[in-house]
Amino acid sequence: MPRPRPPHLHREETRHGAVVWYVRKGHGSRIRIKAEYGSDEFWREYRAGLEGAPKPSKAAKAHTLAWALDRYRNSSAWAALANATRRQRENVFRNVIATAGTVPLKAITAETIRAGRERRAAKPHAANNFLKAMRGFFAWASEGNLVAADPTKGIKLLAGANDADGFRVWSQEELDRFEARWPIGTRERLAFDLLLYTGLRRGDAVRVGRQHERDGVITIRTEKHRKGKPGELVSIPILPPLAASIAATKTGDLTYLVTDAGQPWVKESFGNWFGDACRKAGCPGSAHGLRKAGATRAAERGASERQLMAIFGWSTGKMAQHYTRAADRKRLAHDAAQLLLPAQEQNEKRPHLEPGAGASANVRAKSGA
Repeated sequence: MPRPRPPHLHREETRHGAVVWYVRKGHGSRIRIKAEYGSDEFWREYRAGLEGAPKPSKAAKAHTLAWALDRYRNSSAWAALANATRRQRENVFRNVIATAGTVPLKAITAETIRAGRERRAAKPHAANNFLKAMRGFFAWASEGNLVAADPTKGIKLLAGANDADGFRVWSQEELDRFEARWPIGTRERLAFDLLLYTGLRRGDAVRVGRQHERDGVITIRTEKHRKGKPGELVSIPILPPLAASIAATKTGDLTYLVTDAGQPWVKESFGNWFGDACRKAGCPGSAHGLRKAGATRAAERGASERQLMAIFGWSTGKMAQHYTRAADRKRLAHDAAQLLLPAQEQNEKRPHLEPGAGASANVRAKSGA
């Protein structure tokens, strides 16, 4: 029996015999998929289509903020952004247009941007997403001479609820607690195992499926780089804990992870759902914090920088060095701490040799005794 087609995916043939694919929910508008059928880019466009396409604001007056944002969203700079980035920034722009769309573009100052950040300060991540979105927009506007100066320059991001190094790394106790709350066979546990034992980002974890699996190895090209560069091709063995989790859990046709309705996840929605699963387990961690826990574990067990780069899809050694340096510091601190003990206690902690071992034994061996 042929596999059923994913929800809202439609196929048409033109009068010239060409096959066209598009996404359409119910009687809504059709969103064309331009990539080759079955490719990773095809499924990225499909998932983006499920979220809907951004709509320009109506009758925006020339040289207002709404007018400029409409032009930005039809530019090559906007097209170069990853689908997830566009969706995130579209949410920001929708709110901005609702509150300040009629404001003349030249009236937007650094104080305006700072005030927008401060209004969102109770939620630092939302404030930072606002600032990042406006930075991208005004960089484009400055290049096109729509504004005399970029009002976002010099305005800093807020410190979030995460640790100084970004997203909080899961502790071993938190890993154990999550596993106890979500046993093998649950979708929550499959998501946990997939993130921990592959090191994939959430955007790649929601895309990976059996079509990426061959001879016990997952091979997938990671999401497009935030600067528009292609993602890295990674090959990751399916470790026994993950294999057991996949075998015990109901998965989708195209992806291991699916929603209650059996559809592939969009990464933002998946992040929210996984965050709920973490809270129910009493864990303060996140999907990205779990990826960091995997990198930390691998580095502390001796993984080299190049090994970490191969697993986690980093194109440079900068992130890998962060983890290997941290692991080296931990090992060195452990060894050096013993030197702080009094000499007598240091001797007591040294391993005792068996009778006949050591230098005297070597002397006897050389002398024939």
